Amino acid sequence: MKKYSMINGFKNFVKKMNDNRQFIFRLARNDFRTKYAGAYLGIFWAFVQPVIMILLYWIVFQVVFQSGAWNGYPYVLGLMTGLVPWFYFSESFCAATNALTEYSYLVKKVVFQVQLLPVIKIVSTLYVHLFFVCFTVAVFAVNGYMPSIYLVQIVYYLLAMMLFVLGLSYITSAISVFMKDLIQLIQICMQVWMWATPILWNIAVMPQAYHKYGWLLKLNPLYYLIQGYRDAWMNHIWFWERPGYMCYFWTVTIGMLWIGKKVFRRLQPHFADVL
Repeated sequence: MKKYSMINGFKNFVKKMNDNRQFIFRLARNDFRTKYAGAYLGIFWAFVQPVIMILLYWIVFQVVFQSGAWNGYPYVLGLMTGLVPWFYFSESFCAATNALTEYSYLVKKVVFQVQLLPVIKIVSTLYVHLFFVCFTVAVFAVNGYMPSIYLVQIVYYLLAMMLFVLGLSYITSAISVFMKDLIQLIQICMQVWMWATPILWNIAVMPQAYHKYGWLLKLNPLYYLIQGYRDAWMNHIWFWERPGYMCYFWTVTIGMLWIGKKVFRRLQPHFADVL
């Protein structure tokens, strides 16, 4: 019975997102524009920080520490295929967590569907991510690696990441209404999470650590997503060729969505009173 309840709940969730897709994209575009409306350079700032971070990590790890090739590719390419999805995950998760507080005036409106706010934030941060996906393709091409058919599965991994973030943010956004310091705690946790995920370091060159702790690293859902982006760009492996990781990730993600919706629905009647 519980299994069917989760499946039906997921189907209803997908239907609701589809029914409100135009409304979601309209508010997401508006959110993206207004975020940088007061700055002289506007949305240019949305792209500056990720580029600077990529350059800094490249200088530190390849120029200073002389890191070698990444599975036969230049180190900068392996670095970018990990950082680009991480930037999107980090930005969308933090933005969605703070969505209810930022749009408190909408939360107080009885007719507004509050559960759409985290979705709007996740879609809003998507524009910058799509730019950096194209930018990464260009960097690969400059280095002599033209796009392959495997690159189409970026769409699959991006959708998987958006749903995972949404499940997490339904929990954190609801709790953050009552616990104002939660966003600060999350930002600290994101620093730990980043280094616990093979983004800046290549697990393939750490055989002893891999054999000893590899199973623990793979419990991290982001391991599946980061590895998936690299499979699309570098390893040329289809997502269905990792059935064990895929089943584990979707079990965690759908479970997170189910729990997140339960927590959000339970706390929602009290949002307007606190905000």
